[in-house]
Amino acid sequence: MPLYPEIEPYDHGMLDVGDGNRVYWEACGNPRGKPAVVLHGGPGSGCVPFFRRYFDPDAYRIVLLDQRGCGRSTPPASAYDTDMSVNTTAHLIADLELLRAHLGIERWLVWGGSWGSVLGLRYAQTHSAVVSELVLTLVATGADAEHALLTRGLGRIFPEAYERFLAELPAGDRDGNLAAAYNRLLDSPDLAVRERAARAWTDWETAIIPAPPRSVRRFEDPQFRMGFARTVTHYWGNDCFLGEGNDEGVVLRDAPLLKEVPGTLVQGSLDLGNLLGTVWRLHHAWPGCELIVVDEVGHDAGARGVADALVAATDKYARR
Repeated sequence: MPLYPEIEPYDHGMLDVGDGNRVYWEACGNPRGKPAVVLHGGPGSGCVPFFRRYFDPDAYRIVLLDQRGCGRSTPPASAYDTDMSVNTTAHLIADLELLRAHLGIERWLVWGGSWGSVLGLRYAQTHSAVVSELVLTLVATGADAEHALLTRGLGRIFPEAYERFLAELPAGDRDGNLAAAYNRLLDSPDLAVRERAARAWTDWETAIIPAPPRSVRRFEDPQFRMGFARTVTHYWGNDCFLGEGNDEGVVLRDAPLLKEVPGTLVQGSLDLGNLLGTVWRLHHAWPGCELIVVDEVGHDAGARGVADALVAATDKYARR
């Protein structure tokens, strides 16, 4: 099933969400269509026009936003003086509710990829009355074990890249929470230290896709690289701000709270972030959700098969 054609927003704006933050949002498709909100990954990646193409523009009112600190939202996480203490999961969920009220939407479908799936799941668990359906891909739950896999466990699979990743850290920080250790470097008053840390972090992210070194275009933008690395390490270094008991996953623990929310999970069978069986465990803990596994695909929401399944899911829910 092909993606829908490219479209442009019919409306957009900057929403004042407090704490000195303004969040960029846009609306596309049919102003009278079924509302859907798109939650991008990272955290810190920002929304991209490609996400609009997963939805029938005649059937959906498609809302995209850049979460705090990234994309067109201000202030940017890349700026050293940006206060990251007001950028947490609770703040992002509150922003979604402010945006929903601002747009006069009663309920909406929530679409999320990677970190966006974590945020979407937690939003639905805490605000199930306003979530009509969930469509999630590159699925994660924000558990500490997942971050340990991505920052340490995959070192056995990519030993050369991992050696370079560790080498940027002080020797005393190589045995603990690696994301938190990198976040301390990214908060250093020394610009050179921050820039080296951002490069080392995104080089590791590229290695575990896996992709050739320096081949991810967005990571070659110094401002994006800095904001992305700072935001990801801020979240991963603080248990994704999900509270106590997040070793195996607060989101996974609370999956039964989704029992009234229909959902579709679309996952590539070669997604290295799922070596813990997270999506399988979530599927069994969430009554009534559908799991679609696409063979020979990794962490790529645009891959053929994954994209087809995502479009099929939004088409299905458009008729509800």
